[in-house]
Amino acid sequence: MDPVVIKGIQLLLSLSILVVLHELGHFIPAKLFKTRVEKFYLFFDVNFSLFKKKIGDTEYGIGWLPLGGYVKISGMIDESMDTEQMKQPPQPWEFRSKPAWQRLIIMLGGVTVNIILGFLIYMMILFVWGKEILPTQDVPDGISPSPIAQTIGFRDGDKILNVDGKALDYVLDVNRHLFLRSPNTIEVMHTDGQRETLNIPEDFGSIMFENGDMFPLMPIGSNVIDSIIPGKPADLAGMRVGDQIIAYHNTKVLYREDIKSEELANKDSVSFVVLRANKEKVLTVIPTEESSLGLYFKTNVATTHVDLGLGQSIIEGFDFGYWTLHDYVVQFKYIFTKKGATQVGGFGAIGNLFPAQWDWRGFWSSTALISIILAFMNVLPIPALDGGHVMFLLYEMISGRKPNDKFMEYAQMFGFFLLIALVLFANGNDVYRWLFT
Repeated sequence: MDPVVIKGIQLLLSLSILVVLHELGHFIPAKLFKTRVEKFYLFFDVNFSLFKKKIGDTEYGIGWLPLGGYVKISGMIDESMDTEQMKQPPQPWEFRSKPAWQRLIIMLGGVTVNIILGFLIYMMILFVWGKEILPTQDVPDGISPSPIAQTIGFRDGDKILNVDGKALDYVLDVNRHLFLRSPNTIEVMHTDGQRETLNIPEDFGSIMFENGDMFPLMPIGSNVIDSIIPGKPADLAGMRVGDQIIAYHNTKVLYREDIKSEELANKDSVSFVVLRANKEKVLTVIPTEESSLGLYFKTNVATTHVDLGLGQSIIEGFDFGYWTLHDYVVQFKYIFTKKGATQVGGFGAIGNLFPAQWDWRGFWSSTALISIILAFMNVLPIPALDGGHVMFLLYEMISGRKPNDKFMEYAQMFGFFLLIALVLFANGNDVYRWLFT
């Protein structure tokens, strides 16, 4: 089956699960507070539905437009824009007749479910599949810092000892810490055995983003080719997987880092010496303008699998969920930059979160991430989102004054059109990247 189709099926299944549970988060407290729920829909039923069945006061159904779902609660100004109902006298079973604190709980129900669900899935993943660790001792050759990492003191071959005094289970997570968690210090051991505590600038994450360098610290690679991109200079020159590059441009090569991309620039051709089947072979490479060879090298690292018990899975799953939410909230600020706006993605970008082949661990991991993202996005104070309703409810509870219905109608319409514009923009970015990159 085509990888795109597999990703699409996973995306549809994941969103269906998340939407139903999110809306259930509104539905259950509404019922507990004896508030009538007129509709409970997966996807939107614009003009018609694929399936519907009425049970009691509630019509359950599946719409044809897969952009989410909804519950229609009586006496509430929502995406249905049922203004005729709002013109009638308030009834005891309606949302508008309930105390503000009950309405607040109803509106926060969906977000609460998404947060809890994300955390529970992470706990389940760790319990069922365990985790992979990569302590610093399992990166024997140390790390290779990018130019921006070198500016703050990192050197070739450094070993990461701790971040803010804490050793990392997976040492390459140091990049995530640098980008999103603003560490104060990182202690390293240089190749000469000297330990040094590096002070990290507060804005280093922004520097990484502006330079497009999300992984400034990577394991030192060997000089053995692991894979080759078809059609790139290395492929055209006749290099093969398993070749060991031992020299180029009259320079000896021991590690991947010995090949300096800047030395390939502005050259018509560069001679490489590779070792293949214990025989040396000279190959001529024609560099591209971006000086990319189009190959990847093997690394002398290997992760270790660790199984976790139920208690440890709960603790570490909660910790992982917390930091996932934290990191997403922190990186959200980049959306409001010129560069960040171009990287916003729609359904295509979300679909690419899933593996190209069916893999339950990958599916549930992506589902947990999307659940946490949905929780955060839904709590934003935008009319038409849960966060917009919460904002107005908090205003009512603090001021003692309820916004009038006409204002709420206009706010709902504004929020709805704003969301449509954002959806079109995000998916437009997907189309642009598909066509031109």
